[in-house]
This record gives sequence, structure tokens and C-alpha cells, in this order.
Amino acid sequence: MTTVLGKTVLVLRAFTPEDRGVRLIELGRRTGLPKGTLHRLCGDLVATGLLERHDDRYRLGRLMFELGMRASVERDLLEVAMPYLQELRAAVDETVHLGVREGAEVVYVAKVVGHRQVTAPSRAGGRLGLHCTAVGKALLAHAPPEVVENVIADGLQRRAPRTLTAPGLLMAQLQQVRETGVAFEFEESTVGLVCVGAPVFGPDDDVVAAVSVAGPVTRFNPRLHATRVGSTAQRISATLIRQELSRS
Repeated sequence: MTTVLGKTVLVLRAFTPEDRGVRLIELGRRTGLPKGTLHRLCGDLVATGLLERHDDRYRLGRLMFELGMRASVERDLLEVAMPYLQELRAAVDETVHLGVREGAEVVYVAKVVGHRQVTAPSRAGGRLGLHCTAVGKALLAHAPPEVVENVIADGLQRRAPRTLTAPGLLMAQLQQVRETGVAFEFEESTVGLVCVGAPVFGPDDDVVAAVSVAGPVTRFNPRLHATRVGSTAQRISATLIRQELSRS
């Protein structure tokens, strides 16, 4: 990217949800920008509040959070979905997710953790592949055909020993998701983690998000919670549609 705006976006996107502070040399490695250019750009971003600097480390600033919360689609979705997500979490006492699709990845909009926490790769604001998570499969099953083709063409990255890497098996699972309304993950993103997800539909019958519940394989049977997760997704869908109709 040669423009200032392009370089700015490159720097901001270089931060991950796990970062608590990144040194300039690491940002240079992630972005490929020259040290002098990167130093000046980070200084400008600190001055505007998009980045914060503590000692020799940078992190995303509060202004980024404020701007993110103004994103109308995700904000409206969260306002509608959160009561249902909290109700679902209370019922199953496991980790509940709300995700949306961006390209070939699922972006986690919300993560509501149960009292019995589980180690999971998901984080609010984080991303994972669509093919290796229940919430991702629920989104991918209802995505345009070209999106599915692109996901397969890019290669199904193996994240764990049980990750689906065969296109035929993935396509069969996506067809099953469309038929049953729920998607499953069995230790495909992380060893020991299982999950069940369901799509959330918007006013135009397009899938706008997906809900899932994840738990450890030692105590959580996702098939036993498929109906509850599917019902939660349907209730969120109905509220979103009702809200949109009231505005028109």
C-alpha cells in the first residue's frame, strides 16, 4: 500500500486481539514498512488517539473502541442479540459466541463466558476460518456460492488434527447445515473443544450472523443443545426482522 491511508490501515490491522503492547520492530515485521515511515506514522496515530504508547510498546487506542462501537450494523445486532446470548449462557453455563462473516473468516462480535470457563481460540474482535468452527460453518453454509469456492480455493488450513481439510467433506457438512439449521464442530479449531452453532437471518432472508455454544469435550455434548441454540438464533432473527419492519 503506497498511500498514507493504506499504510495507516495496514498498521491498525497489524494488531491482534491477543496483543497487550507491540514494539516498533515487531510492527515493522508485520507490516513490512520501513522503520522511519512506521515511526512517523505511529507518532501521528498516537497523537490522534488511534494508538496509545506505553514505554516502547504500542497498542490500539480508546478512539478505536469508540469508533468500532459506532459501526451501525454490529451495534444494532449486539443490542438485539445480547439479551438472548446472556439467556443462552445462563441456561447452558458454557461459552456463547456471536459472529459475523467477513470474507473467508468469521469475526467474533461477542463472547459471553460461562462460570466454567474453557480454553478457546475465539476472542471478541478476533477472527477464525469459516471451515473449522460451528459458527463459521453456519455462516458459510448460507454464503454465496463464490464465497464457498474461494474458501476452498484458498486451501482449508489445518488448525488441529481433526480440522476438515477435504473439500468434499466440508461441502457435505454445509449441505447438512442447510437441511438441519445447525452446525457442529468437533475439536476442529482446538483439541478438546466442541461446539454447536446456528445462523441468524435478517429481513431479506440473508444470514447476518451466527450464534454458537462451545464447551470442552469432557463435559459438553453439542448435539444435546442443538435445539436450544437453534431456537436462540431464530428468536434473534425474529427480533431483527421485527425491528427492521418497524423502521420502514
